[in-house]
Amino acid sequence: MAKVYEKIVTHGDFDGVISAAICSYTLRVDKVMFAGPSTITKSLISISDRDIVCDLPYPLECGLWFDHHEGNILDLEYRRINPEEIPGSFSLKNSCARVVYQYFAKSCELPSRFLEAVKEADRIDSFNYQSIEEWRKETPGKIIDCSIKAQQGPPRDRDKYLRQLVEWIRDDALAKVATFPPVVDSFQAYKADEAGMLKMIQKSSYFIPADRRQEIVIIDLTKYRHQAGLIKHFAFLLNPKTLAVLEIKSIFDMGVKTNNLSFSMALSLNLANKEYHKDIGEIMRRLNIGDGHRGAAAGTVSCQSKAEMLKEKERILNKIFQLWTEQA
Repeated sequence: MAKVYEKIVTHGDFDGVISAAICSYTLRVDKVMFAGPSTITKSLISISDRDIVCDLPYPLECGLWFDHHEGNILDLEYRRINPEEIPGSFSLKNSCARVVYQYFAKSCELPSRFLEAVKEADRIDSFNYQSIEEWRKETPGKIIDCSIKAQQGPPRDRDKYLRQLVEWIRDDALAKVATFPPVVDSFQAYKADEAGMLKMIQKSSYFIPADRRQEIVIIDLTKYRHQAGLIKHFAFLLNPKTLAVLEIKSIFDMGVKTNNLSFSMALSLNLANKEYHKDIGEIMRRLNIGDGHRGAAAGTVSCQSKAEMLKEKERILNKIFQLWTEQA
């Protein structure tokens, strides 16, 4: 008798949504929860051996685990856990959706619409574009991804929208889902915010003194009292010659600003089709603050006071630039 699963716990981004949609279709699981990596590592939600976890660190236990982040596999090695003994699949692919798709494709025939969704997840999650023009192209996946980024309201409303997306993508092709009124409305809201995002980036950007060639543009949002929602990649439109963007922002807990910091970094499309030796996922792992891919990565730092936050921000910035130059 096939095992019955109770819920899917997945990352609250486009890759996590696609991963959950495929799991929901193949395993007939309707209940979906969304979480960030720290929620799992701190065991803030209950996960049992009847649950499926996607695009997140491995919890204490689960029924199936799917992931593609190198840092998470290194964490298993540190905990002396053999990943091959964990039900599910891990592989260093461009997206977790790709890992999920390949796992289930071995045992059942999946609708062709899922392969198209996975291709979009590969590009979006690893920021695998060949030009600014390709990144700006309004594909169905890009429209849906931007609609997710536009969800800046209460967490309950955002999770409700993400659950709806999982259901829609489970049952219909991305091209059709991208035309649904809630998706179109959210995408238009995102588009309307673009001008404000560009202005905020322009006001909040700088280069650290050591970066004489201006290779990494810094977007520092820690001065804002409220969560500032923007797309850091727009910095490349304002700084076309830079090689990377690093966004720093304060972490909010239930709408309240904390002293904890979030660092998010991405390589410029200027490096596309060129041989280079940059790996910002490795930088985050070397600093032991987070994880990611070669071209996109993120991490967090906990601070007990504003003074510590300011000190840590400067230290991490300089350390990131040092590791960046060492990779040259």
